[in-house]
Amino acid sequence: MDHYPAGCALIRDEHRTLAALLHALRHLVRELRGGHTKADFTLLRAIVYYIDAYPERMHHPKEELHLFTALERRTHEADADIRVLRNEHENGARLIRDLGHQLLRYEHEGATGFAMFAAAVEAYASFYYQHMEREENHIIPLALRHLTPEDWGAIDAAFAENHDPLKGVDEKQFRDLFSRIVNLAPAPIGVGAASRTA
Repeated sequence: MDHYPAGCALIRDEHRTLAALLHALRHLVRELRGGHTKADFTLLRAIVYYIDAYPERMHHPKEELHLFTALERRTHEADADIRVLRNEHENGARLIRDLGHQLLRYEHEGATGFAMFAAAVEAYASFYYQHMEREENHIIPLALRHLTPEDWGAIDAAFAENHDPLKGVDEKQFRDLFSRIVNLAPAPIGVGAASRTA
């Protein structure tokens, strides 16, 4: 492969966006635990919605339909990792549902619900960082080695689309939501005003 496929860059860009949101969520949990800020449930709901909806509706279906399928056609070297990743996509959906449930519980129960919410944040973040690492350190190098320019053309086109053909969800809504999160979040994770405790 004499050039770096656009699809790889797009996959990694999406990973970085999700990693940034997970970092922001963990940072907010630390600030809440230390009593340095009050819970901004509008911001927390927006972050949890994004990391739920974007991977499930946009990112994972494209990986499975285009990247994984192409790699399975070209080599068996990735088979074990792809099986794990497909299972992780299913497990991730369960973990994010739990995270959403614990956020709702925290919002309604107050401080008594915080510990479970914080644990759910950590469980999901740890899971997803490991998931992304497997994709970037195992799958992408194998894809670069085995996939043809035609394979990459299809992958590039899929990840460059403005919407996910499987779900019909406009990707612009996620870009707009990400901008809203950045504007809501206080420094150092965003540009919004800090909500300090008295």
